Amino acid sequence: MKWITREKVKVDRVACPWLIKKFIDPEAEFFFVPADQIQAWAKTLGATPFDIEGCELGHHGEDVSFDSFLKKYGIEDPALGLLAQIVRAADSSPTNPHPAGEGLRWVAFGFSALGLSDHEILAREFVVYDALYAECRRRAT
Repeated sequence: MKWITREKVKVDRVACPWLIKKFIDPEAEFFFVPADQIQAWAKTLGATPFDIEGCELGHHGEDVSFDSFLKKYGIEDPALGLLAQIVRAADSSPTNPHPAGEGLRWVAFGFSALGLSDHEILAREFVVYDALYAECRRRAT
């Protein structure tokens, strides 16, 4: 599958590709383009948009795109539910933010400050999500 979103990834636009690669499609391809070019490139590439305004796999109410993927693909894993709380707290302003969200936000902005490409950020930050998921599994069981 091909997926497309805005360039200059941070929290949700790293969390969602991690989720896709680990739980939906290990062979997924990701494209990052300027926001105003997403629809045109999506059609050209045959890619599914995510984490953009008005799309199915985007923010809805307090839910962030990570939540939308869990719901659409029927993924019911308590550890991923806990990770979703952390992503939500890092990427938006939920009513009851998880305290780990602020740390994840710092990590995401830190990776952004390194001047890496979006694909380099994914490659390096996926290990952060692997570690968060491992801790979420430990705490959710």
